Amino acid sequence: MSTPTDRLYTKEHEWAKIDGQTAVIGITDYAQSSLGDIVYVEMPKPGASVERGKPMGVVESVKAVSDIYAPVSGTVAEVNASVEDDQTKVNNDPYGEGWLVKVTVRAASDKTDLMDAASYDELVKSL
Repeated sequence: MSTPTDRLYTKEHEWAKIDGQTAVIGITDYAQSSLGDIVYVEMPKPGASVERGKPMGVVESVKAVSDIYAPVSGTVAEVNASVEDDQTKVNNDPYGEGWLVKVTVRAASDKTDLMDAASYDELVKSL
């Protein structure tokens, strides 16, 4: 799967598609592939505050449990309830139906430390 160029990425393998003050957040294809079959996703509740670089949830797979780090700071506006019901969406479509949360971004400057798709691809190649 190619890395979509319409979003930004973290070193911890999360992505954020930012449109104005809203960021749709998920984990990358590399992350879901490394984890294996995802069996459980724990996400913050709507209204919860998330802080850039801090854990905001957990993904559990048959191989491991991994924190999900917030790529931006803000308030959770929406949680993808369909992923809570069917975690395989994260494995099958991490950049589409497998999104995790929508966050109302607190500060536009939050995205300054995020990578574009080309930089993220270089990071993954080096692993």
